Amino acid sequence: MADAGVVHGRFQIFHLDHLKYILAARERCKHLIIGITNPDPTLTRMDPADPHRSLPESNPLTYFERQAIVRATLSEAGIPVERFSIVPLPVNFPELYRYYLPMDATFFLTIYDAWGRRKLALFQSLGLKVEVLWVREPDQKGISSSDVRRRIAAGEQWEHLVPPAAAGLMKMMGIPDRIRTQSGLA
Repeated sequence: MADAGVVHGRFQIFHLDHLKYILAARERCKHLIIGITNPDPTLTRMDPADPHRSLPESNPLTYFERQAIVRATLSEAGIPVERFSIVPLPVNFPELYRYYLPMDATFFLTIYDAWGRRKLALFQSLGLKVEVLWVREPDQKGISSSDVRRRIAAGEQWEHLVPPAAAGLMKMMGIPDRIRTQSGLA
C-alpha cells in the first residue's frame, strides 16, 4: 500500500464511475490526493489526444464547485476528511505538478482511449510511479460527464448517474439551471 496516491479528473459532472475510480485508488493508499484538472481557463490547454476536454462548454463547473462536490461525495461514502486532499492539477502543464502534488506518490490511472494512453506516457516520461487500475475499450467506459451534461441540458433524468451528494449540491448551487441556460435550451 502506497503512503500517498494521486487520482485526477475534470469531474465536469462528478458521476458514479468517477466515484468507483476514486474508491479503487483509495483502497491502495493511506492518503489520497484528488487532482482536479482544468482548474481554471489559464491552466487549461488543448491536447490533440482529446481536443474537446479543453472547450469552455466542456468545463461549465468552477474548481470550487467541483472540489465541494467531490468532498461531499467522499464524506457521504464514509471516507474521513483527513484521509484525502483535493488540489488543482493543471494536467497539461507537467512543469507545475511539483507545486500541487507529492512527486513520490503513486499516480493511479484508468485507460479507455488515446487521452488515457497519452497521460500514461506523460507520467512515465516524468519518472512518476504509475499504477493502472484498469484498461477498457471506449465502449466499456460507462457513464460520461458529457452525457450527464447533455441530459441536464435536455431536461432529461440525470440524478441516477451521480452520487446523491453530488446531485444535491449541484441543485443547491444552481448548476443544472446554468447548464440548461448555457446550452440555449432553457
